[in-house]
Amino acid sequence: MTTFASLGINSKLTNILKGSGIVHPTPIQEKTIPILLAKKDVIAQAQTGTGKTLAFILPILEMVDPNEPHIQALIITPTRELAIQITAEVKKLIEHLEGIQVLSVYGGQDVERQVKKLKGGKQIVIGTPGRIIDHMGRGTINLSKVSFLVLDEADQMLHMGFLTEVQSIIDKMPYKKQTILTSATMPNQIRALAKQYMIKPEEIQIKTEQVTVKDTKQWVVETTDRNKQEVLRQLIDQHRPYLAMIFCRTKRRASALNADLLELGYESDELHGDLSQAKREDVMNRFRQAKLQLLVATDVAARGLDVEGVTHVFNYDIPQDVESYIHRIGRTGRAGGKGVAITLATPKDRKYLELIEKGLKTTLEKRRMDGGKEKEESFSSKKSTPSSKGGSTSKNNKGNRKPKEDKNNKNSRGPRKTRETGENRSNSRRQTSGSRGRRGR
Repeated sequence: MTTFASLGINSKLTNILKGSGIVHPTPIQEKTIPILLAKKDVIAQAQTGTGKTLAFILPILEMVDPNEPHIQALIITPTRELAIQITAEVKKLIEHLEGIQVLSVYGGQDVERQVKKLKGGKQIVIGTPGRIIDHMGRGTINLSKVSFLVLDEADQMLHMGFLTEVQSIIDKMPYKKQTILTSATMPNQIRALAKQYMIKPEEIQIKTEQVTVKDTKQWVVETTDRNKQEVLRQLIDQHRPYLAMIFCRTKRRASALNADLLELGYESDELHGDLSQAKREDVMNRFRQAKLQLLVATDVAARGLDVEGVTHVFNYDIPQDVESYIHRIGRTGRAGGKGVAITLATPKDRKYLELIEKGLKTTLEKRRMDGGKEKEESFSSKKSTPSSKGGSTSKNNKGNRKPKEDKNNKNSRGPRKTRETGENRSNSRRQTSGSRGRRGR
C-alpha cells in the first residue's frame, strides 16, 4: 500500500501525519503529490472530503525555503471559514518545523493586526480575494516572489463573483510559478482561467462515485412544504444526532428555521453570510465543542467545514445539483466515521432529486413519515442505500432518552419533547443542557 514517504514526503512530515492517525494517502493525494513535487501545474477536480487540502499543503511544505522570509506560497480560498481551516491544518504540520510561518488574511479581521504580522515575514499566506487585494492596495503584501499559487475551490470563487479579483491578484505574480487549481466542477470560465494562467497543467479527476462517502447512509423522506418542519422535528427526535448540520437554500430560511428550532427547545444556531466574523467563529467553536447539537447553515457558509463528530446531515431544502449534494453529505461520515444523510423532498423537488440521482448513478431510497416513524416506500430502488431502522446502533445512553426503539444509538444525544406546552419546552432545555456528554466520538 502506498505511503506518504513513497510519494516523496520527508520523514518529519510523515511522522507528524502518523501522530494524527494519517498513514496512507487518499486517491487525490496519491495522484497529486508526485506531480507537484516534480514542479508541474495541476488541475484537480475533486469534492471536499477527499483530502485535497493535504494534497497541496504537503508539497508546499517540502518546497518552501524557511531561510527566505518573503511570501513563497499563496493559497486563495472563496470563504473565511476555508481559509481558517487550511491555516489550522498548516499550523499543525509546521509546529515541529523550524522557520516556516503562515498567516491567514480575510475580511472581518482587524486589518492592522494582519499588517503587523505580515511585517514579521511569512512564507505562506492563505486568504480570501477581497482581503488580499486590500493588502495589495496598502502595499503590505508583495507577491513578486511567489513561486507556488493555489486556487482552492475555484468554482465557488466563480459562483461568488470573485473571478475578476482572482485575475487581478494573479496578474501581480511572476509568470513562472507553479499553480494548482482545485474545483468540484469545471465550468467554461474556470477552464479559460486555467488556460490563461497555467503552464501545461496535468489534470486529475476523482470520480463522483468515489466521493459519496461509502460509510454514509443516504435516503429521502417525502413530505410537503406545510409539514416539512414537523417532519424535521420528528426525524431529529427519532435519530437523536450527536452533532447535525441542517442545510437551507437561503440565509433567510436558515435564520427562520433556527429561530423555530430554538423556540422548540433545541440547542441550535445558524451559520450564513450575514453573520459577523466574531459571531461565526463563536458559533463554530460552540458546535465543535458540542455545546450546540444542531447547526442550520447555507451552502456557501459551510463550504469546506470539517467538524469532527457530525453524525447526521439533514437537507431541509433539497440541493439543486449533485455537486452541492455531495458537498453537504460530505460533512458527515468523515475520516472513516459513520454518517447519515437525510434529504427532505416535496413534490416540486422531484426534478432536483432526479438530477441528483442521475449524477450519483443510483436511486436513493424513499421513505415517508407514519405516526412519527419512518416507513420505507414500496417503490424504493434495489440500488438504494440499505435502510437503518431508527438510525445507527450502538451503546445505550443514560437518562430519559425516548423513543424506546432508538435507545441504542451511540451517535445520539436524546430527543426533545417540546411541542406540548411552554412548560415542557423550558423543562426540556434544563434537562438536555445538564445531560450532554461527549458520546459516540
